[in-house]
Amino acid sequence: MAMEVGESKGAMKDPNVVPLIDVLLVLIIIFMAITPMIPQGLDAQVPQPAPPNQKQQQQLNERTVVVQVAQDGSLKINQTAVSWTELGPRLLDIFKVRAPGDRVAFIKGASNVQFAYVAKAIDIMHESDVEKVGLLTKKVEEGQ
Repeated sequence: MAMEVGESKGAMKDPNVVPLIDVLLVLIIIFMAITPMIPQGLDAQVPQPAPPNQKQQQQLNERTVVVQVAQDGSLKINQTAVSWTELGPRLLDIFKVRAPGDRVAFIKGASNVQFAYVAKAIDIMHESDVEKVGLLTKKVEEGQ
């Protein structure tokens, strides 16, 4: 409590902060009690290593679509040569049987290919109902 000694008979100059401290201590206790009840973090799925059987890996490799652009502008879909006019219809044929969330393809360009070829191939891939296009680099292929 605040107390003033002396002759002044007016109002006290110093505010009484004891009730304020009491309220703050009660709030601290309430927050300390509530904090453990708040959920911490998010649920996440951690990638698991592939099982030792190679059959599943083979099926995954068969479903992977990689469009390769060579330095001279020639194209390949999974090691099969195609022309620029055939690229769109071939991709439509490949992806028409797949579910909407499974329409993913990768594009791989030679190290010294003009980017215009790669951009044109990406445009054709998007026009052919490919939902996601991933860029395949040497580091990605090597697993780095």
